[in-house]
Amino acid sequence: MEFANIDELLKKYVNAETTLDEEAYLKGYFSSEDIAPHLAEYQIMFTYFKTSKKDRFTKNINNLTYFKRNQNWFSIAASIIIVISIYVGNHKFNEFQERKKAKKTLAHVAVALKMVSSNLKKGNQSFRNLYIYEDSVNKIFKKKSTLNKTIKK
Repeated sequence: MEFANIDELLKKYVNAETTLDEEAYLKGYFSSEDIAPHLAEYQIMFTYFKTSKKDRFTKNINNLTYFKRNQNWFSIAASIIIVISIYVGNHKFNEFQERKKAKKTLAHVAVALKMVSSNLKKGNQSFRNLYIYEDSVNKIFKKKSTLNKTIKK
């Protein structure tokens, strides 16, 4: 066997580019006694793969029974979480609706206050006209009163 060919196959094997035939060739090479010293580390890897194929798991898995036993509790917990999320969501939705109503109410109040303000401004203007009239009347009466005083003396 050529060492250069083995080196190229190992590079391809490490990059996961080998075919099944090339991998079988590598397994055969590393299971033999005639191995280059610089490739001894790969022999350990390939012998491990060979021996690990023979290993079988015989232990019984009991995790499924644990899940089946607690399945009722899982469904109860999920139901409680759903109920709580619906309650919280409904509460937040109601708060949102109340804020929306409050904004509408505030808008109506603002319009009503603007109307009241404009009416008060009109009333204020009417009072100004009355004050102008009253000032004119007072000026006339003061002149007459001063005239009356001068006449009486």
